[in-house]
Amino acid sequence: MTTQPRFIRLAAADNVVVAVDMIDAGKRVDGVTAAARVMKGHKMATKPVAVGEPIVKYGQIIGFASVPIAAGDWVHTHNCAFAAFERDYAFAADARPEDVLPLAERATFQGFRRDKGRAGTRNYIAILTSVNCSASVARFMAEAVNRSGMLAEFPNVDGVISLVHGTGCGLAGEGLGYEILERTIWGYATNPNVSAVLLVGLGCEVFQIPRLMKDYGIEPGPRFQTMTIQETGGTAKTIEAGVARIREMLPLVNATKRETLPASELCLALQCGGSDGYSGITANPALGKAVDILVRHGGTAVLSETPEIYGAEHLLTRRAESRAVGEKLVDIIHWWEGYTAKHEGSMDNNPSPGNKAGGLTTILEKSLGAAAKGGSTTLRGVYHYAEKIDRNGFVYMDTPGYDPVAATGQVAGGCNVLCFTTGRGSAYGCKPTPSIKLATNSDIYARMIDDMDINCGDVLDGVSLEEKGQAIFDLILRTASGEKTTSERLGYGDNEFVPWQIGATM
Repeated sequence: MTTQPRFIRLAAADNVVVAVDMIDAGKRVDGVTAAARVMKGHKMATKPVAVGEPIVKYGQIIGFASVPIAAGDWVHTHNCAFAAFERDYAFAADARPEDVLPLAERATFQGFRRDKGRAGTRNYIAILTSVNCSASVARFMAEAVNRSGMLAEFPNVDGVISLVHGTGCGLAGEGLGYEILERTIWGYATNPNVSAVLLVGLGCEVFQIPRLMKDYGIEPGPRFQTMTIQETGGTAKTIEAGVARIREMLPLVNATKRETLPASELCLALQCGGSDGYSGITANPALGKAVDILVRHGGTAVLSETPEIYGAEHLLTRRAESRAVGEKLVDIIHWWEGYTAKHEGSMDNNPSPGNKAGGLTTILEKSLGAAAKGGSTTLRGVYHYAEKIDRNGFVYMDTPGYDPVAATGQVAGGCNVLCFTTGRGSAYGCKPTPSIKLATNSDIYARMIDDMDINCGDVLDGVSLEEKGQAIFDLILRTASGEKTTSERLGYGDNEFVPWQIGATM
């Protein structure tokens, strides 16, 4: 007996199906004989498609036939091409009020109560830097504290972390690039997972610490201190002085203890990386179900990665609470079109070789799957990179598609927990915000078991998206309460702080 390969037709209007199992040439699938082998996660045409006609998956256009396609053909980069096309934004057509649970009925987690109503899921001391020139000193400080063993005396402190970057000088002192860096640094300093901050500079850089403090009305105090290498007297003296400052901070930070807090205090960053042909079928829509649950409990979820919602933005504008919110998103899309054209690129440059090997063909296809992370509730706000998230519910932040840069913007915006879906097996973690890794298929989950927190591949075996979404939501609560993620146990997060750099390096 031969086993019939499994496949998925995602919408009645589709002219392709997705292979769950490998489809060998000659196999009958959906009433069509495969003309060539179709690998897992890849697509097979179920009807002829003439040159220039759209290829449809999810009931949406994912590309256009670049050569004649016959029923049974493997559909991929050799015969499916990207092209821009008009989309009906239908602003706010599908907006609706959320059925948010009363406070007494909301799920809870064990978190750290901060000032101004904020809540942390971790309790870190962060050493931030104004410039790359102070990066090594910041790392040396953190290493010295961790080697000393002094943290053993302070069990409520999750760690002393150095969050360093490669810019801060050689950039214009005015304009978008500077504003983004300033927002990002201050956003990390005020993220609710950070209890105290030491900001270290060199002294002569473009990104001046006194200017940051003036721009944001910052006063130094027990939980926010600064120093520069030049004023302190060089590398060794700065490390010594920094360790002394941290030693003074530790009892204050340790005094903060976890308490019961409502899930409405959670701000969830949504990320996907190393996507494959299953991402939009398993992990992303399952995460979308978890997002819907979180929103019902009064929480916030932040979708981002603008190059990876390109071609699916019309599905978000329909859900916008107002025309103004939807138009803000479209304006951002147009900015990206101009940005890529200026640098002689294309929005279709986004899918990586790994994405394509996993079955994705164009940015349109990738985006339709990526947008599923956002669930189905009304889009309540659109934010620029690293802006403070000040709305509950489902919102959007403009970021690049590059995962570390995108997540950095979300954490700067206030996200205190993160979910990251992957089909190819991204190696990623985040500090100070714990990152939960969701595998889109069972093969990568088994192969990279030490990096994955949840297997969503069993959705292909019959587990419902609703059941998987509930499991993800439950893990979000446990993680927010202190349960370590795989990336935390592996030690990820020190090198994943990557502010978005825009503008010339001077």
